[in-house]
Amino acid sequence: MPLDDRKLDVLRAIIEDYVASREPVGSKMLVERHHLGVSPATIRNDMAALEEGGYIAQPHTSAGRIPTDKGYRLFVDRLATVKPLSPAERRAIHIFLDGAVDLDDVVTRTVRLLAQLTRQVAVVQYPSLTRSTVRHVELVPLGTSRMLLVLITDTGRVEQRVVELPADVDEAMQADLRARLGHAVAGLDTSAAAAAAAALPELFSPADRQAVAAVIATLIEVLVDKHDERVAVAGAANLARSGQGLDAGLEALLEALEEHVVLLRLLGEATSPSMLTVRIGQENAPSGLPAASVITTGYGPGERALASMGVVGPTHMDYPGTIAAVGAVARYVSQMLTRNN
Repeated sequence: MPLDDRKLDVLRAIIEDYVASREPVGSKMLVERHHLGVSPATIRNDMAALEEGGYIAQPHTSAGRIPTDKGYRLFVDRLATVKPLSPAERRAIHIFLDGAVDLDDVVTRTVRLLAQLTRQVAVVQYPSLTRSTVRHVELVPLGTSRMLLVLITDTGRVEQRVVELPADVDEAMQADLRARLGHAVAGLDTSAAAAAAAALPELFSPADRQAVAAVIATLIEVLVDKHDERVAVAGAANLARSGQGLDAGLEALLEALEEHVVLLRLLGEATSPSMLTVRIGQENAPSGLPAASVITTGYGPGERALASMGVVGPTHMDYPGTIAAVGAVARYVSQMLTRNN
């Protein structure tokens, strides 16, 4: 049965009080703390209706009520506005992230900042090579029989590999390979770049093909590597300050922080930087975390999502404030990547 505006106001007040106090909320507390414009008896009737609908529940023998997953879900879905960040928080985002020197530094700073702003566990996925395009490939001679292969993507990601050549090559041949390789793959996504690079050995003389093939094989190995998905995690200590409500799932969540595969599954597929997803309680049961809530979004230049970021915490988190923080940090990181693209 749809809830009227007054019952929604009562539910919102219960959630706000419970998130702030971690204590079951009674009708007397609602009357004292909120100007709902109705009598205590009416509030008790509204609470009974909310409990019957499964939006709140009575823990143990307490006279108060706590929100259920269903209640949090309705609250989040009906959020008219998210809590705006303070000027100090906005300045912190700019100052903290503007000091980053490369992509690894951006990710490291982002995950620390998210954990500080939200007081939850923050998780940031590194941009995947599979969603990137090649900006530049460099070959640095390390003598006549070794080369350093450097791959730079449009996201600023840098991959380096040392290539052991099967035979000595002179400087002219190295320069020729560098030029042809750079021309062949620049601007292509990783799959197309791998295909273009695979055709290069045939363009060289038979005497040079073996050395060229060694370089190309190393480049393709980097481009098609499917095991490069990494995540950065910060704020695990915030779980100790989360209070009651996560005890049963705390061990599972702590284990998940050690398993990047689980965290990647929690983050989900990156879609658009402008889309934000909130999964509450039992909605995370397939990932083994039915006592947690997960707020995620994509990030990347423009509307192109290269990876995901978000926070994991107890269901009794500050949803308006956390949603605002995740969205703001993701937008700023996306702007940084757009400027550097």
